Amino acid sequence: MTKVSAQMRAWRLHEYGQPIEVLRLEHVEIPEPGAGELRVKVLGIPFNLNDLERVTGGNMMVKPEFPYSPGMEVMGLVDKCGSGCEAWHGKHVVAMPAGAHGGYAEFAICPPVSAFEVPKEIPLPDVAAIYFPYHLAWLGLIERAKLQGGETVLIHAAAGSVGSAAIQLAVNAGARVIATVGSDDKSEWCRKLGAEIIVNYNSDDFVAIVKEATDKKGVDIVFDTVGAAVMEQSLAAIAYNGRYIMMGFSSDKTVADEKFLVPRKLALSNISLCTVMLAYADEAVSEFLKDGMGWNFVPAALGEKINEIIVSLVQKGQIKPAVGRVVDFDDIPQTLQDLADRKTVGKLIAIP
Repeated sequence: MTKVSAQMRAWRLHEYGQPIEVLRLEHVEIPEPGAGELRVKVLGIPFNLNDLERVTGGNMMVKPEFPYSPGMEVMGLVDKCGSGCEAWHGKHVVAMPAGAHGGYAEFAICPPVSAFEVPKEIPLPDVAAIYFPYHLAWLGLIERAKLQGGETVLIHAAAGSVGSAAIQLAVNAGARVIATVGSDDKSEWCRKLGAEIIVNYNSDDFVAIVKEATDKKGVDIVFDTVGAAVMEQSLAAIAYNGRYIMMGFSSDKTVADEKFLVPRKLALSNISLCTVMLAYADEAVSEFLKDGMGWNFVPAALGEKINEIIVSLVQKGQIKPAVGRVVDFDDIPQTLQDLADRKTVGKLIAIP
């Protein structure tokens, strides 16, 4: 067992606000795993857009109690296991901490259902960038939309971590990619990843460009992490029998729990609406959530399958984790602020 000191460093907040204003670097007790839990010695901390809500107090399904560390994803070494999880000891994993927060620290407690083993042969920072972006993109493009070679995909916010993963997976599947970005300086990033056409949706009409590129038919798939700001136009840019993948709501998180879709507009589109929520659960928990809330969580077994596929694609060189920036642990607040200000591309990784 790895010997550790009694305390660890952790970025925590005691009130909501902007990252550079409220995140504090503190020394706290190293957490102990309970039954059915893993303790991960964190080697890489991937940033996620949803981390911002846990700092600013934005839209969250559950608000953690102060003080706490944000960070909904980690990569590291399982250094201690609660009862029932002993087989995980010593494994390198990518994982979601319990409650989808607690990752901005040197150790994190993680449930096994949201942890996936990764090979030591994939080095940092790449190995820390393969979980959320590629699992999300795979669930959207392959599991939901059944992407086929030769199809055309419109990917919004394509320079972000999930968008970057979606470009690579779509190109690897033999699809044609039209990517939208919020600024011209992100275009080259998407082009290097394999996008054929890149559109700045703040200055250009992506609907007109899509129609021109598809003989006025529209795209087969819309991959949308932006939401309200682009949805109406995207419905005009999708082909008959196309698939609209609702991945997120980054342009306006307030609509996540509001009625904002117009049924007639959807009906007139003659498309399939697909949704994705990255939350894995075992069979017992899935049945409980279905009975109690009506929700469908992704089976943990499917997560294992997706992870094996992604790892294989990385090892074969068919995709390369889209790491945009690697930063020090001390630079977490400013980096999260840069993410909020849309000054980043790809996946951002902090190294403790």
